[in-house]
Amino acid sequence: MSTTTTETRSLGAGGCQVSAVGVGTWALGGPFTFDGRDAGWGEVDDTESIRALHAAIDSGVTLIDTAPTYGTGHSERVVGQALAALPATVRESVVVATKFGLRIDEGGRTGGGTDVRPEVIRAECEASLRRLGLHAVDLYQLHGGAETVAAAEDVVATCEELLAEGKVKAFGTAQDDAETVAVFARSDGCVAVQTQVNVFGWTAATLDAAHAHGFAVLARSPLAMGMLSGKYDTTNRPQTGDVRLDTPWWDYFDADTMPGWLHRLDTVRELLTVGGRTLVQGALGYLLALDPSIIPLPGIRTEQQARENASVLAVGPLPQAETVEITALLADSPERR
Repeated sequence: MSTTTTETRSLGAGGCQVSAVGVGTWALGGPFTFDGRDAGWGEVDDTESIRALHAAIDSGVTLIDTAPTYGTGHSERVVGQALAALPATVRESVVVATKFGLRIDEGGRTGGGTDVRPEVIRAECEASLRRLGLHAVDLYQLHGGAETVAAAEDVVATCEELLAEGKVKAFGTAQDDAETVAVFARSDGCVAVQTQVNVFGWTAATLDAAHAHGFAVLARSPLAMGMLSGKYDTTNRPQTGDVRLDTPWWDYFDADTMPGWLHRLDTVRELLTVGGRTLVQGALGYLLALDPSIIPLPGIRTEQQARENASVLAVGPLPQAETVEITALLADSPERR
């Protein structure tokens, strides 16, 4: 297995270099529930998941984002198995990001609530290291649970201790409210903020804060949970049990709002596919052109998806003229905040 030379971006000011596009692994966790609701993306084939991860890495991806929550530990275990099967030189080139703060019952495949007490963060870190087969987490991110400034300060203090002990190499926050980001920014150990960014929108204040502090922006949901792949329409929605059908965070696939999102996609489809690009290449290329600090984390389930996502590394950013026009055409999107 060999990797290719691709565009890279810095994981924060002065941080390590990673591929300009990473890979998200929520869907590899399989079915589970969180707070009593379906939170997975359906059944998975672990063999196919490992092939998909290897395909991404073989195509030049060097950043994998996961979390204990995804399948209540299952995604991390699959990532660990995929890494263990790689030659050492390839494995050492991959940067692994995971998270902490959400409570899970690994055996019961359920989760709910948050817990960011120092002893719990430490236990979570050790559990993630075991599942991933690593000695240190490259990027350790707060998934949620710091509801006050004081709580965020305590979380940062614990992360700094883990950094000093060599358990983590850097940390960041995927809880992207302004107060939490500001607290994390006080520490030199923080290099990244994870937030939703895609063609439809983003939170401007979060991007501004990332710029101010020299953070990398890890873009979750860069394909709008699959809406920007062009695969879905009102007659072809995700299957029953898929988190995308019942979530308080997105309404891309809700029966009453899906037509509006499809209309927005149609408005910019021709611009996204300029130069023979696929929709996926265009949607990811838009983010690469939008902001040099953005590193999209598109999810994968299959080898084909992994290779198409990674192909944007060779295709490159969307041209600036199309990027500016898309930004203007979708200025009234409800996800431009």
